[in-house]
Amino acid sequence: MEAYTKLQKCGEYLLLAACDEELLGEILRDGKIVFKIGEEFYKGPKMPVEDAVALMNESTIVNMVGPNIVNKAIEKGLVHPEAVINICGVPHAQIIKI
Repeated sequence: MEAYTKLQKCGEYLLLAACDEELLGEILRDGKIVFKIGEEFYKGPKMPVEDAVALMNESTIVNMVGPNIVNKAIEKGLVHPEAVINICGVPHAQIIKI
């Protein structure tokens, strides 16, 4: 299992955007919600999900989408299962460290 990861410096913060590889470029529509998993935000180096989750420890803001990346973050104790939302059955979670 692999994920696309993109690290961006935003002032003093480090933003990590990560998505399961098969979701890149998809648009999820659920009622009024339109969630674009766009290359401009998520596409960076592709790496094993385990390595992508390791980057979460260094990041101050994390935006993740996909069952592989979200479930691994839950498994590692970085995301509480109740903090996950599902859009068209696809899990999405965020981490903000302040």
